[in-house]
Amino acid sequence: MKNEKSIIQMAKGAIEERIDYEMAKIVENIRDESTKASAPRELTVKIKLTPDDKRETIQVSATASSKLQPTTPIVTALYMGTDLDGTIGAVEMTPQIPGQRFADGGEQEQPAQLKLIKLA
Repeated sequence: MKNEKSIIQMAKGAIEERIDYEMAKIVENIRDESTKASAPRELTVKIKLTPDDKRETIQVSATASSKLQPTTPIVTALYMGTDLDGTIGAVEMTPQIPGQRFADGGEQEQPAQLKLIKLA
C-alpha cells in the first residue's frame, strides 16, 4: 500500500497548517466591518525546491502569506478660525450645534479642539 501525499501534506502537515493559518487571517479580515467587503484578498503559497549537487535530495521550503485589506479610512473635518486675541485654532466639526438635542434624546457634545503646538 502506497503512502502517497501531496506536497502540501508533507512536513507532518505543517505546510498545510501554515496555509490554514493564513486562510483564517483572510476570513477574519473579510469579516472585519472596517474593511471594504468586496475588495479581494490574496493567499500566496511559495514552495522552494533546492536539490543537492548529486540530485539525490531536495530541500523543501514552504511559506504561506496573505495580503489583507487595510481598514477603511476614518474621516473627519476641522473648522479653523481665530479667537479674539488672534490665536489660530481648529475644532472638529460636529453634525449638529453643540448642546442641541437629538431625536433620541441625546445631546450634541462640545467639539474636540485640536491641540496645536506653537512654533518658535
